[in-house]
Amino acid sequence: MAIRKKGAGTPRGAGLTSLTTSRNPRGTGVVRIVGGDWRRTPVAVMSHEGLRPTSERVRETVFDWMTHLVGSLVDRRVLDLFAGSGALGLEAASRGAREVDWVECDRTAAAGLRATLERLKAGSGRRVHTVDAFAFLQTAGTYDLVFVDPPFARELQVSAVRDVLGHLAPEGLIYVESPSEVLPLEVLERLGLVRVRSGSAGAVAFELLARAGSRTSSLAKLTKEEKRALRKGKATASGEEGA
Repeated sequence: MAIRKKGAGTPRGAGLTSLTTSRNPRGTGVVRIVGGDWRRTPVAVMSHEGLRPTSERVRETVFDWMTHLVGSLVDRRVLDLFAGSGALGLEAASRGAREVDWVECDRTAAAGLRATLERLKAGSGRRVHTVDAFAFLQTAGTYDLVFVDPPFARELQVSAVRDVLGHLAPEGLIYVESPSEVLPLEVLERLGLVRVRSGSAGAVAFELLARAGSRTSSLAKLTKEEKRALRKGKATASGEEGA
């Protein structure tokens, strides 16, 4: 949900089902939290070029996936990287996440998110960091769930996921939004990740990733392409053992 920087790629939100449920005379959008303690609470989203909050439909789908895969978010540590409106992190906090860190380098967007947290009386353990996402990761701790929704340049998605891996709990999940297509299978294999769920909404693809070999990865719903790659990999390994 980050704000698109100049030259950072395709404008975010192109073709995506709109998240904005209403718009007031000042041009501020309004989104609603889907579940948890703050369910149906409206959250103001400033009118800003390139700011594209994740739609309610997508958020509901993704959090349903997470409930099935890992159960409750209570006591989990969550990182909303490139936070923008902060809608993903707000959903996690609403559903009981113990700690949530929002990282957004745009000062106006970060200030708006802080105002939202104050209005919600979010309490301790919910922090907004006005800093570059990659700089934040240099000193970050470990998280059970990381949202990676950067400006739509594929190079940024891949590099962000790579850097996040050093801060992901063994059974943690990474959520990624990308333009048009999910991350290539060969990229996931190189990073030691498995795509456990994926979907699309208009021109946006979204997915949940887990570490290969983790308990969560065993619950993956593989596409035909991924099944073929897995069979090919097993056949290659079998041939090497017999050599």
